[in-house]
Amino acid sequence: MSARISIGRYYSAASPIHALDPRVKIAATIGFMVSCLIVTNALELVLAGAFVLAAVALARVPVSRLLAQLKPVMFFLVVTSLFNLLFVGTGTELVALGVLRITTGGVQAAALYTLRFLFLLLMGSLLMLTTQPMALTDAAERLLAPLARLGVPVSEGMLVLSIALRFVPILGEDARAIANAQIARGAKLEGARFRDRIHAFIPLAVPLFSAAVRHADRLACAMEARCYTGGAGRTHYHELRLAPRDAVAIAVFALYLVVLIAL
Repeated sequence: MSARISIGRYYSAASPIHALDPRVKIAATIGFMVSCLIVTNALELVLAGAFVLAAVALARVPVSRLLAQLKPVMFFLVVTSLFNLLFVGTGTELVALGVLRITTGGVQAAALYTLRFLFLLLMGSLLMLTTQPMALTDAAERLLAPLARLGVPVSEGMLVLSIALRFVPILGEDARAIANAQIARGAKLEGARFRDRIHAFIPLAVPLFSAAVRHADRLACAMEARCYTGGAGRTHYHELRLAPRDAVAIAVFALYLVVLIAL
């Protein structure tokens, strides 16, 4: 069960993408996601695909790790593709399936929307795999620092986000241990009907919730023992500084946006 949970799982490697400043990676990822939503033709789609494939190659992350992150949303991609394929009726008719018609417009819409979401998800997965959770929260706190002047509790919010990212894999391990214990006691968690599996998973909720509360209590005690206060004036062990490679990455991404807009 924990193997299916990929959020917060960092993949360590010596790559140009790993070495980038996390602020640059967050800004570039958000910018790329927005750019994917404005892609409207095949040439722009090829450009976006080339950009994300180049980023994947530079990150040196195994394709299997990327695909593992996409598994939870594959159903959504398939449904989106089929919906556009079967219900977009523009263009020339290719195949007739009763009341359903597959047209050239449907094929184009299915390819366009599916690939757009796929590229968007790949870039988001790449950000999570190449950036440690603590670096992500530190970078997000720096980027959102201007909001603190308006009274927004940015530091406290990023602390909650950091704890959540770190606890996802831990709770995944707890869920697997609880599931194995239930199976050893005769519970049928797999191979049954959907309704039966739902009923079988209900007993997992109570011990998992208990484990989460126990982890939270231990964390609170540890933070109190270390006199953690947070908020304004809190310093960071690792100070973020832009390097020449970050300037190169910004220039490359800016060039991508200029070419995309020109197209």
